[in-house]
Amino acid sequence: MRSIKSVLATVPFKPDEIEQLRQAFAPAEFIHCSSADAKTIEEALRFVDVAVIDGDLDDRYVEAPNLKWVHCDHSGLTRSARADVFEKGLIVTGSAGRSAPALAQHAFYFALALTFDAKRLLENQAAHVWRGIPGYIDKLGLPGKTLGVVGYGRTGFEMAALGKAFGMKVIVYTRSVPDSAPNVDTLLCAERGDRLDPLLVESDVIMLATQLTDATYQMFSTEQFARMKSSAYIINLARGPVIDEAALLQALRSGQISGAGLDVFDKEPLPPDSPLWDAPNLLITPHMTPAMPDKTQRSIDMIVANIRHYIEGDPMINAITEKDVFTPRGEITPSH
Repeated sequence: MRSIKSVLATVPFKPDEIEQLRQAFAPAEFIHCSSADAKTIEEALRFVDVAVIDGDLDDRYVEAPNLKWVHCDHSGLTRSARADVFEKGLIVTGSAGRSAPALAQHAFYFALALTFDAKRLLENQAAHVWRGIPGYIDKLGLPGKTLGVVGYGRTGFEMAALGKAFGMKVIVYTRSVPDSAPNVDTLLCAERGDRLDPLLVESDVIMLATQLTDATYQMFSTEQFARMKSSAYIINLARGPVIDEAALLQALRSGQISGAGLDVFDKEPLPPDSPLWDAPNLLITPHMTPAMPDKTQRSIDMIVANIRHYIEGDPMINAITEKDVFTPRGEITPSH
């Protein structure tokens, strides 16, 4: 059994939401301040054993003498998966999954827009043109097609469920074997030696929902695009560097694949002179998804559940491990 004596919170929650956290951590001392209040943070980190922060941890948290657990209130913890975190034995958790249903819908926004050729339909509407898209009569909808999902966390889980709802066959590639895999027809797991190839070869739509780690950096490059169907689409809701952007540009320009939807990029904001803006059949959104109506409450529920896990010594929800380490190759933008 562990105890929690004092807590620092820098999350910008509403007063009633902060009170929920205060009550959940009671009787521990609870200090709440802005993430910009460096003085209060510095003073609190001299003695607190838990921190709930708005963003990624930095040297101040890693070096804090008594800190045992940090919860970073966002999804991707790439910048927090540092070697010194594991050397110290610091527990770091995040809020992955709080936006999963919305992110899965975002992925299907791309899938449907590409399938229906929404861009040219809107162009025709603006030009008052009835029909006029060559070959449109031969297009096929999503039912009966194959969806490949890379990553089977909460977002990948929701993508698979929506794929089934659209009548698709679902192939999932994930790092480890999940406890269960509903809505999945074929499950491929890296840790048991399964390869990505079946997903590449069979999928009509590939959706990325994996973490960015050393193992997934540029996971999709020239070789992978060459194995995909020429009619296939790739959709990235993970992190920009999971895709080799230069290889994607070449695959789109050459017609090696039919289209892509990107919400995340190597460099964000996407520079105005990036060739991605003008790539053929590429849809872009600015790393922004309509929020879940209860997004903050979903974060709070995860934190409250993890308080129990922490005290009882049970595995923590969304805790990073050494397998999550990513060796930085440039600036990484926090995810949803």
